[in-house]
Amino acid sequence: ITSLRAIRDKLVYEMETYFAGDEKRIEHATAVLNYAEQIQAVEGGDPLIVRAAAILHDIGIHQAEQKHGSAAGKHQEIEGAPIAAEIMNKYDISPDVVEHVCKIIANHHSAKQIDTTEFRIIWDADLLVNTPVESPGATDEQLRAIIEKRFKTREGRRIAEDVFLESNCKPL
Repeated sequence: ITSLRAIRDKLVYEMETYFAGDEKRIEHATAVLNYAEQIQAVEGGDPLIVRAAAILHDIGIHQAEQKHGSAAGKHQEIEGAPIAAEIMNKYDISPDVVEHVCKIIANHHSAKQIDTTEFRIIWDADLLVNTPVESPGATDEQLRAIIEKRFKTREGRRIAEDVFLESNCKPL
């Protein structure tokens, strides 16, 4: 596979097939991918690593539920990387890229053993999708604190402020 778009589309297909009918997971991964692409366009980083990690970051969730009876982040981190590697190895993706993507997936909840531009982009994209679900009814002040403390990229913070803060809502 030569083009970034072609690999992206293949990985989206693989993710959708793997999640077979689990629309919630498919929609989540797609939303994270969309935010990751926006952030990456500003922050830089390797576009293939960002896209692959965004698409596959939660790929271990079903395995985590089956093996551990829980979709907790620590279980997703353990189960996701090997599944992602297996999927990526079907395509002409370099071992360095596969390794980096797997390291992102293995840390995407804990943020312990990695701090690359690509990781920070995935962290923020996932946070952009999860914050409204995890903090429903949060005030602007509470959201501002989340944005300042948890987001890792300037562009992620900018998007979060645009999307979450009532004070930034503009009348049509």
